[in-house]
Amino acid sequence: MRFSFLFVLVFCLGPLPGHAQERASLVADRVFIEADSRLVAEGNIEVLYDGQRLTASRITYDQNTGIMDIEGPLTLTDGESAVVLADSGQLDETLQRGILEGARLVLNQRLQLASQQLTRVSGRFTRLSRVVASSCEICETSETPLWEIRASRVVRDEEELQLYFDKAQLRVAGVPIAYIPRLRLPDPTLERARGFLVPSIRTRSQLSTGLRTPYFIPFGDHADVTLTPYVSPRTRTLEFAYRQEVAYGSLEFEGAISDDEIRQGEIRGYLFGSGTFDLPEDFKLSFDIELVSDDSYLFDYGYEDKDRLDSALTFSRVRRDQNLRARAVTYRTLRASEIEREQELPNDILQFNYRQRVARGRAGSLWAGLDAVGIRRDSGEPGVGRDVSRVSAGLDWSTSRTLPFGIVAEASAEAAYDFYDVSQDPDFDDNPTRGRAGAALTLRWPLERTEARGARQILEPIVQLAWADTSGDEVPNEDSVNVELDEGNLFALSRFPGTDNYETGPRLNLGVKWTRYDPTDWSIETTLGRIFRLDDTDQFSTGTGLSGRQSDWLFAVEYQLGGRILVSSRSLIGSDLTLTRSENRFSWFEETYALSGSHIWIAAEPSENRPDDLSELRLDGRYRLNQSWRASSEWRFNAADGETTRAGLGLTWENECVEVGVSLSRRFTSSTTVDPATELDVRVALAGLGTGASQRTARQNCRG
Repeated sequence: MRFSFLFVLVFCLGPLPGHAQERASLVADRVFIEADSRLVAEGNIEVLYDGQRLTASRITYDQNTGIMDIEGPLTLTDGESAVVLADSGQLDETLQRGILEGARLVLNQRLQLASQQLTRVSGRFTRLSRVVASSCEICETSETPLWEIRASRVVRDEEELQLYFDKAQLRVAGVPIAYIPRLRLPDPTLERARGFLVPSIRTRSQLSTGLRTPYFIPFGDHADVTLTPYVSPRTRTLEFAYRQEVAYGSLEFEGAISDDEIRQGEIRGYLFGSGTFDLPEDFKLSFDIELVSDDSYLFDYGYEDKDRLDSALTFSRVRRDQNLRARAVTYRTLRASEIEREQELPNDILQFNYRQRVARGRAGSLWAGLDAVGIRRDSGEPGVGRDVSRVSAGLDWSTSRTLPFGIVAEASAEAAYDFYDVSQDPDFDDNPTRGRAGAALTLRWPLERTEARGARQILEPIVQLAWADTSGDEVPNEDSVNVELDEGNLFALSRFPGTDNYETGPRLNLGVKWTRYDPTDWSIETTLGRIFRLDDTDQFSTGTGLSGRQSDWLFAVEYQLGGRILVSSRSLIGSDLTLTRSENRFSWFEETYALSGSHIWIAAEPSENRPDDLSELRLDGRYRLNQSWRASSEWRFNAADGETTRAGLGLTWENECVEVGVSLSRRFTSSTTVDPATELDVRVALAGLGTGASQRTARQNCRG
């Protein structure tokens, strides 16, 4: 019969300094005391002391020396991430000091260190002699792991969580490939450790083949920096990434500095950064920085695909009855078609927006707003170098009522006055002013039907009568150049995205929405709408789908299946059934594969800097072939020109102890600033050496 003994001042300890309250418990099938005052425990032994757990088949404890002779197999667990397995050994009563024979140390359930002898010293250091370290599973048919580190000695510092190797030799499939006299690695149980991260080999057609070796440096618990030297025959680059959490926010920066053969004699680089901070009284301060040394650096090194950069400082506050936002932005274009006229584009913009609810009740909600904007161009040439400032003050009101038969009536109105200051443009007065006002009445009639199988259908016809007008001087249009009709603005007072242009005249907006929710976890939603005007205001160009007395038909549909499949389509169709714009997207996510894609077609519109039809196709996919192999792909195709703009393939193999990834991509487009480029990346990660572990790690197949 199994029983438990609780010993105080007998088995483990009397009171120790700093551990006066610690007591050990022992559980065994049989416990007895021999004539020489030795305690013997046998059979299914468990010893618990200060978070440690020891299991063994036999323990003999000498009360005079405080030493336990342990017969195994024994297991010593220290916390949740360190386990020692051994054949036999000797330990003191605190389990902190002693020697174990034929020992194996397992860290974080990944890295195993097998040794002839393991010595525990002072409760802080674990010393292993003649060590083989690996995270690979060893099969009975072959005792050689895929990779291993052999060392004459390894010391584990349990306080600093570091591993120190003496005379280390890295072997792959049993073949020595590297010798390091002294090697320090972070303990796998350490979440943020100073040291080298996974290196990678990178090949770009313009930079040749190079090696990237990241080095991670933590600063306390809230900041770190990663420095990555990138060296190839054609470049010497230092990449960096800095992150920091502060008391009321966070910030991060990334960038690189290069000396290469692409532009000899020049120091090239880039810096991107962002941060957000919480201020008193619900205010927030945020910034983002995007700087680059030259127009082609980001594309030459493949760091970023952005062709327009912006740096901004934003101060804001959002409350239930108030919205305040102030922002300063600086833009820079990298587009080859815009670089020659960059000084003619808006470079610096200041914005201020303030809205306050001034009344709320049965009569509806009334908001007051104040907007200001300043736009500056670098050019001093009249006309193309126009600088503009605007201040707008206005009111907007809205209310809603439910009428008989479930009809919902909504009414809204707005009025504003705009003050402009225009310089360097003879086509406009220096200080034009303008008033604008609009109103709308909307009737919605949501009709719901439940089918016998539980599916719900909602049919909602919508009718809106709207009117708007302006008075005063002609003003420049800076913020409403590109216009698009979609589900979001079908029933808006103005389809223009900004303030400088304002849709005028009476119009009737008609639409109908139909939605079906099926109990088998799929749904479909469709929208059909059109705009009718009494007169053609000639405010919209042909390619927008909004020109003439009648707009194009807007048709949109979205299908969802259980959060796994999403298909959406939006089209603008003219009265003669010609297509003006079409956007189609889909995504399909499963456990073993994912596929997403889109196709966009937009008719040419010179007024929007689009002289030719735009047609682009995008496909992205990933597939898990089996437990070890994963594949990914990407493809971008300019259908209007019949040319592929970008393509890429990736292949990854992994098991329980290693991950190897290879990716190949090519950008086919070229311009006056960038050339086509091919990039090859090779990455090898050894699991357990500070690289973490995948949740779906493939185990080695030992059969056969």
